[in-house]
Amino acid sequence: MSRIEVLKTYKIYIGGKFPRTESGRYYQPEANGKVLGNICLSSRKDLRNAVVAARSAQGGWVVKSAYNRSQILYRIAEILEGRRTQFIEELIQQGSKKAQAEKEVNLSIDRLIYFAGWCDKYTQIFSSVNPVASSHFNFSVPEPTGVVAILAPEESGLLGLISQIAPTIAGGNTCVVLASENKPLCSVTLAEVLSTSDVPGGVINILTGNRKELILHFATHMDVNALIYCGDNSTEIKSIHEAAVDNLKRVMIRDGGGYVSDKYESPYLIYSLQETKTTWHPIEKIGAAGSVY
Repeated sequence: MSRIEVLKTYKIYIGGKFPRTESGRYYQPEANGKVLGNICLSSRKDLRNAVVAARSAQGGWVVKSAYNRSQILYRIAEILEGRRTQFIEELIQQGSKKAQAEKEVNLSIDRLIYFAGWCDKYTQIFSSVNPVASSHFNFSVPEPTGVVAILAPEESGLLGLISQIAPTIAGGNTCVVLASENKPLCSVTLAEVLSTSDVPGGVINILTGNRKELILHFATHMDVNALIYCGDNSTEIKSIHEAAVDNLKRVMIRDGGGYVSDKYESPYLIYSLQETKTTWHPIEKIGAAGSVY
């Protein structure tokens, strides 16, 4: 008798834990005529739980030193390097050629290290001391936007995902990610990497499921501060812009493709998810009698 293959059930990743979807539903994506596994169909409730986890983690993540955030991103890259073979195999399972898969994994590791290097440098690039016509110091510095929702690219199972997550968390934000619907394996394996790295629970939350079902819930959630949409579907882009108006959510459209390009290695990807805080401070003066005023 031929045996029945036991398919792996891939769970979602929320708050540093691996719950099953609240909906109890799953789907079975296929590649090369073969079923990839049982993948959770995340629900609106899963999204809400993920945003709660991201918001709870944001306060602790933003106060970590830039150097510490850099160490943590580097640690993710280290573990990814150690599981390089597994990621290559999963990309091949999902339709990539071996050479393409190897290149994608290598670039993913390198991109994490690239943004790790920017963690303690981007503030020097984008902050300023401003000239003012009064006896004050005036400083402008970038600060994290907060909770960022990411609709990851469909066509890139790993590199596209890393290219959105790395600059988001490098700048002190937390995120909720909807992984590629057709190529979800690497996103769940990445969650396993995160759980064994130094990333605090809730900083990165990864959901799987149907984009059309969840896209408006991502755009309308009132505790999401910014949304990154990867794709070029004009109908989806229009609906996101309209839905995001309710809480003035910042929307960034990244049309995807070309993730091997060095255009995805830029400190401006960090800066796009920052707010500028300006501080005024009076200049102390010493009076004739030695008094400070």
